[in-house]
Amino acid sequence: MRAHFGHERLEVLNSDALKFDPRALFAHRQVKLLGNLPYNISSALLLKFLEQPSSISLWLLMLQKEVAMRLSASPSTHDYGALTLRVQLHNRVKYLRTVRATVFFPQPDVDSAVVRILPRDPLELPARDDELLLRLIRTGFSQRRKQLRKLLRTRVPDWDRVASHLDINPKARAEELSLPRWIELANFIAPLPCPDVRLTKTERFPIVDKNDRILGYASRSQVHGNNLLHRAVHILIFDEAGDVYLQQRSRWKDRHPLKWDSSAAGHVVAAESYDETARRELKEELGVSVPLQKFLKLPAAQRTDHEFIWLYRGVVSGELVPDKCEIERGTFLAPTVVDGWTSARPEDFAPGFLECWKAYRRKTVPTANRLSRPQKFSPRQTA
Repeated sequence: MRAHFGHERLEVLNSDALKFDPRALFAHRQVKLLGNLPYNISSALLLKFLEQPSSISLWLLMLQKEVAMRLSASPSTHDYGALTLRVQLHNRVKYLRTVRATVFFPQPDVDSAVVRILPRDPLELPARDDELLLRLIRTGFSQRRKQLRKLLRTRVPDWDRVASHLDINPKARAEELSLPRWIELANFIAPLPCPDVRLTKTERFPIVDKNDRILGYASRSQVHGNNLLHRAVHILIFDEAGDVYLQQRSRWKDRHPLKWDSSAAGHVVAAESYDETARRELKEELGVSVPLQKFLKLPAAQRTDHEFIWLYRGVVSGELVPDKCEIERGTFLAPTVVDGWTSARPEDFAPGFLECWKAYRRKTVPTANRLSRPQKFSPRQTA
């Protein structure tokens, strides 16, 4: 294949697709996936490549017809199930056409179908706890013919009251609930905490001069509205394998909502030092307290949102507990993946993080090893 289609822009990867780390694709600006997936691994392969965050902007696939029907199914149909909801949670699936078995030679035992998958707008569906939602869905579809009142009784002991409140048939089975209804149910069982805007309005930030000396104090709106110089911290948290945790900022943030950012970050408030702020933000946003290394300081500039930033580094061995008010989602990524992603798609990130990451990598990676062009597809690596 390399010899026949040889071109500098063509890369042939001889590898097990189920072992490939699709996050390496973030190093490429436009990623579209077209193919005829092996039918015996199509579901596993789909779920692996659809794992969030995903770099793929379009899927055009030929699948076994049965799988295509399940992916594109609607509520109250035989094909509608846990796989349907898991895929449609972040994507829109359209069944395009059936491909009869008779057009293949040798002829297979099943028909095929072509589907198109497009990512949803992240604000199309309400905020929710995806982990809880998918657990409920798996439980609800574990025995399709049983009513939800029986399958979910440990989670929803007062099912009749909940069903009445959400206008759900009390005898409903899992296949009768649409995706928005499943989200409503999850949010009723465990309501997401809403950000308290009153607190942000009363916060007072130190305003500083070009040498980071305090001149006075102002509210958040005054600081941001007038581009006043102020202070902030960013924290990079690594796991023991050397991967760094990135968070996607909450949809409720007043600045850079849904952009990817440092593990934790925040403003220094009145009567607080940089170190105190770093410890507080780490505990508030990720629910952990670990020793932090004060790594480097960035000067205030337009590209840092007029913030003097102290960057901290820490290592965590246990589980993180992200604050749902602050963080839409988060994930650990190999530093080389972050290098490729920030280089190819800087618009996905909060500007302060981009400056922090560039400064961090300049200090930790030799110049010759820094990313200068999109990465080749490769298995997962750490730096």
